[in-house]
Formats: sequence, C-alpha cells, structure tokens
Amino acid sequence: MIRKATAVWTGSGKEGKGHVSTPSNVLDKTQYSFKSRFEDGVGTNPEELIAAAHAGCFAMKLSFNLSAEDHAPEELEVTCNITFEDGTLKKSHLVLKAKVEGISEDKFAELVKDAEENCPISKVLNTEISVEYTLN
Repeated sequence: MIRKATAVWTGSGKEGKGHVSTPSNVLDKTQYSFKSRFEDGVGTNPEELIAAAHAGCFAMKLSFNLSAEDHAPEELEVTCNITFEDGTLKKSHLVLKAKVEGISEDKFAELVKDAEENCPISKVLNTEISVEYTLN
C-alpha cells in the first residue's frame, strides 16, 4: 500500500504560501504558510498534520489491541500535542480518554504501551513519545 499527499509552495519561506492535497480530497488545496506554522494564521501546518496522524494511528492500533483481547472499546478519544522547538519535533504527547468495559487497569496499561510503541506513526517519529490516559 502506498499513500500520498502533494504540497505546492510558491514564494519565499516567510512571505510565500502553499497548499496541501490528498487523493481522498480530505485535504484539497488546504492552505499553509509561515503564519499558520509559526504565528496564528489561517491554515494548517506540518506539525498539526503529524499530530492528527499520530492521534489517529495510535487510536486505531489501541482499538486493534483491545479487540484482540475481547475488549472492543466504546470510545477512544486521543489528543496529540506535538512540541516543535528549534526546528525539531521534540516530543509527541498523547492524551487518551478511554471508555472500555471489563478490562483490568494492568491489561489496559499493557495494551496502551504496545500501541504507543508499535503504531506505524510512533515507529516513524524520531522523537520522545509519551502517553497519559484515563480509563472509564
């Protein structure tokens, strides 16, 4: 399986602008710029997109883990906070609110740790990854 996205940028780094698109059209010439990345401008930015990808990937991996143990989740809400400093992604911190009935705290913690370490986005990120969670 190969997934792709396309970015088009015009102009200089600070004054220029760009847009990103995906074949699914979920992103369809979605704008990004210096302001949307480093200030408070309209549009997305690479770090926000990585945060969305990491939150979604972790949630899906954890759901697979839970389902394999016969504990399909009622709901997994994951917020990802990406720390971007000095031109580097320093940290990806996942905050999980989980509704899963009938699972022990120890088993849940084990499955969370596995998802943290083994979701494909975690594996590709070269940064510190952490998870905090609440269960039920």
